Amino acid sequence: MKKYGAEFVGTFWLVLGGCGSAVLAAAFPNLGIGLLGVSLAFGLTVLTMAYAIGHISGCHLNPAVSIGLWVGGRFKAKELLPYIIAQVLGAIVGGGVLYLIASGKPGFDVAGGFASNGYGAHSPDGYSLLAALVTEVVMTFMFLFIILGATDKRAPQGFAPIAIGLGLTLIHLISIPVTNTSVNPARSTGVALFVGGWALSQLWLFWVAPIVGAAIGGIVYRFLGSPAE
Repeated sequence: MKKYGAEFVGTFWLVLGGCGSAVLAAAFPNLGIGLLGVSLAFGLTVLTMAYAIGHISGCHLNPAVSIGLWVGGRFKAKELLPYIIAQVLGAIVGGGVLYLIASGKPGFDVAGGFASNGYGAHSPDGYSLLAALVTEVVMTFMFLFIILGATDKRAPQGFAPIAIGLGLTLIHLISIPVTNTSVNPARSTGVALFVGGWALSQLWLFWVAPIVGAAIGGIVYRFLGSPAE
């Protein structure tokens, strides 16, 4: 239960910190942190939690990561469902706390997106379903490749959280204009539930694409990262 509790808290922090930066601070008058700041915020949530709970649960914070690690031979199948449930619940609570904070400002309306992920008319820059699908698959593939490589026993020890956090920052810098960046079904679910409507109808892509990308990442690293004979 300690593992599941750690995943709950970690994913709560990811949604509150990452999505919170987008909702509360990205366009703050005169001092908005913009795309760069939001990207860094998501990276920092993972980096800080990796050091805080990595030794407890492995700090997945993401159903796609848990599945990718299982495919890559680094995680037990019997723990997949409890991890995913804990992550999704943590994301929903994070979204709820963010909603309570954000709704304290006059004129707040979830119709603005509430950091939800989308494609077509709901893509930040109008990218198509296909563009969003490819983006999420490829970005999650690279995220898993970075995670598996950075946490390999042969890699420099103690630096994995930095590589993973900066990797997620880079992924956001690339893909926020396309989908608002998911690469994490729990993160997408945690805010989509409060937006409803279009966010829920498009949520399927932000489950399917990250899981596919993560699984491919697990397969590829399992092949390339295996010790040479």
